[in-house]
Amino acid sequence: MADWNTRLEVRLGDATITPISTFTPTFNVPHTVLHSIEADNVGFVRQPFTFTFTMGVPAVAAAVADLTKLAVDGTEFQIVVAEKKGTDWAFNAMKFARCVATSANPSNVVVDGVPQASFTCMSLSVGIEA
Repeated sequence: MADWNTRLEVRLGDATITPISTFTPTFNVPHTVLHSIEADNVGFVRQPFTFTFTMGVPAVAAAVADLTKLAVDGTEFQIVVAEKKGTDWAFNAMKFARCVATSANPSNVVVDGVPQASFTCMSLSVGIEA
């Protein structure tokens, strides 16, 4: 039985982004059902897949400046989400290549605690290592 002690890490190139508060990947895999005069639901057409993700990083982390610069410059980057320790996660790694930031909020204003930077990104290529 899993003991849920796995720690995930997110790498931007060769550098590990720490700490990271949230990482939410979304895979959109649309299909359109085909109908004919003779019958309903005779098949489907696969539409292009889209891969997006959002990240929340404390605004005091050095990676926030790097991510913000990538967003402003429109530079492609790659992100890898991998197990740092443990074996509880279903995948060994998820690799997001040819990423670009579509939205960046480099810092919130907070009264107490640490401000959060949030980034919304898309990826043109995703690989899953099981």
